Order: sequence, then structure tokens, then C-alpha cells
Amino acid sequence: MSATLSQVRARFPGLERVHGGNPVAYFDGPGGTQVPAEVAEAMHGYLLGHNANTHWAYPTSEETDDILARARGAMADFLACDPGEVAFGNNMTTLTFHLSRALGARWGAGDEVVVTDLDHEANVAPWLRLAEERGVTIRRVAVNLEACELDWASFESALSNRTKLVAIGAASNAVGTVNDVARATAAAHAVGALCFVDAVHFAPHGLIDVRAIGCDFLACSPYKFYGPHSGVLYARHGLVNDLDVPRLDPAPNAGGERIETGTQNHEGIAGAAAAVDFLASLGDGVQRRQRIASAHAMLHERAHGLFARLWNGVGAIPGVTRYGPPPGRPRTPTIAFTVRGRTSVEVARALAAQGVFVTHGDFYASTIVAQLGHALDGLVRAGCACYTSADEVERLIEGVAAIAR
Repeated sequence: MSATLSQVRARFPGLERVHGGNPVAYFDGPGGTQVPAEVAEAMHGYLLGHNANTHWAYPTSEETDDILARARGAMADFLACDPGEVAFGNNMTTLTFHLSRALGARWGAGDEVVVTDLDHEANVAPWLRLAEERGVTIRRVAVNLEACELDWASFESALSNRTKLVAIGAASNAVGTVNDVARATAAAHAVGALCFVDAVHFAPHGLIDVRAIGCDFLACSPYKFYGPHSGVLYARHGLVNDLDVPRLDPAPNAGGERIETGTQNHEGIAGAAAAVDFLASLGDGVQRRQRIASAHAMLHERAHGLFARLWNGVGAIPGVTRYGPPPGRPRTPTIAFTVRGRTSVEVARALAAQGVFVTHGDFYASTIVAQLGHALDGLVRAGCACYTSADEVERLIEGVAAIAR
């Protein structure tokens, strides 16, 4: 890596926090990462130096137009698409509901949508609403619970010539499983269906290439990859201008702007672009896309080394049960586990008292957590981020061991 771990950590002011007499170890990245100083500075700089609405003939408005255009370019480099295929929104959930209504306006009884039991509810509920509102049939793909991986036989059987869309997650935010979304997209297209990919959990951990995947739509959330709370939607050329989206007639009517409604969160968009540039700064190469790819490759290698230690260390503790694929299988560096005799919130509170922050519950992936038998008490979840250290991993393992005793 072009920057050492200590240099990376120095860019995150949040890491200076102390709790319970200990420096905080943030393992809550799957729910939202810390942000580097340059992201906050980009948002601060926009609000204090360029704040205006768009498309007017005075400097701050023109500067805002330029900042938003450059942000679309940054996200296009992040996703390997064209800037005109990028739309911004409040969050992935809102964008997905917006898209589902636009697509579903042309669907009805006899049409089918495929969802999976491994997914976050944000990639299930928007499509389930079409069953209520449009009479669309929902087909569900089962999960191999022992491996926490999709049952591909179930996936294939869910497809038919009535399928209009396949909605699939690139990675499970609950148990870390990485899905073969290119395979899912090819299968969807083979029956004449579209494919929507939820890449929220995948985006911090793997390089996204929408052209290589072949998907028609893909959504992600900058606050999962060191940016502010906002959402991003990729919509393939040829589909954007055909969507039946609710919009105001005077508003832009082409490209990603066509999907956006009203005045956007300009400071959040500026921060999202800064998050992409932060990631690019960790890699090598001439073009920003090259640097992003380089950074992901190096961060992947480092994070999975930490994860292997975390998986094995937690797994060696009596009374602890782990969920998800083991190291070596397609997965993110996110571990989910339970401690016998303790609820997930009890474990999280005990770790927090030691300055180790983890998340608990069902993480809005309620179906898979319930199928694993933990609908009531939930799971404990910990994820490695670009700033995670080996010492922090040891603190987490030791903390879990103490709780299990």
C-alpha cells in the first residue's frame, strides 16, 4: 500500500475517541464506517464556500454544478460506468423504492420478481410492495444455511419467461457471503429479465465493475465506504430515459438527473466524491479507476489476513458459534457470531464497555437471521475496515473470550 496503516489511521479523527479508558476499536463498519478528514472537509468547504442551488448564472451556482458533475465522474470511476448513468439520493432504500415503483408501473398479474432470502430488506421490501400494489408474483431464492450461501438450484428454478427482474445482493451484510452477481445477471438476461444488484455491503471490500457484471441497475451507499450518509444508483443507458419515474416537468429529463427529485444533498454528494478520492489515494496508477482497483486489491489482501485471525480466534472460544462462509470462500471480512447464554445486545454492550464497538441484531437482513434461529436475540457482527489493526482484532477476540467465560 502506498500509505502505511498508521498513515491511514491518522486521516480518521474518529479513531482518537476513548471509551471505558480504552481507544475505541471500530468494528461497526458494516453498519457505517468512520470518515477521513478530507470527506468532512469537502462537505464543510462546499457549505461555507459554494452553497447554492443549481443551473443559475452566478458563481456559487455554477460552482455547485461543477462539484456535482465532478462527483458523478468520481462515482462513474468507482462503478466503471458513464457519469450520465449515476443518480444520487438520500440512501439506497429510498432509491430502490423509487426504482421499484418506476419499473412496476408497467408490470402486473402474471409478472414475476425474484428476490433472495440472503438479502437486506432494502432489496426485498420494495419489490414485495409490487405484489400488493400491482399483483406481481414474488419468487424467493433459498439459502444453504450450513454455508450461508445461495442455493443456486433454487435460483434457477425461480426463473421463468414470466420473470421481469432479479434482485440480488452482491454481498450479505449479515454474514458476509459474496454472491456471483455476474452469474445471476446472465441467468436473468437469458429469460429476458432485468437485474438489480444491491452492492451496499460489497462496495467497501471489492472492486465494482457494472460492465463486467452486466447488471442493469446497481445501488450502493457512500457511508459504507468512508463517505457521508447518502445513496447512489447506477442505471444502464437505454433504461434511464425509459423509466416511468415521478418527476417535475421543468426538471432535467436525461441521464441520472432524471431519477433524482428536488434539490439534492449537495454537501453529501461532495463528500461522496471525496470518499472515492480517498480510496483512490491508497492505490497506485495514473487514472483514478486504476488507483481504485489497486487500493481494493491491497485492502482486500490485508483485510482478509485480519479476518482469518478473527474467524479462527473467535471460533476457538467455547460457547461461540460463527455464521457465514469460512476464510477462502467468497466473502467480505465481516464475521457474525453468537455467544451461548448471552443475547447479541448483551455481548455488544459488554464489548463497548471495553472500547470495542460492534453491532447486534438482524441488521435488516431479518430473513436469514431468523432462518439461522436468531430472530429474537440476533447476531453479533464485526467487520474489518481499512483502518482496522491487528491489535484491535486481538482486543475483540480477548473481549469475546472474557464474555464467554
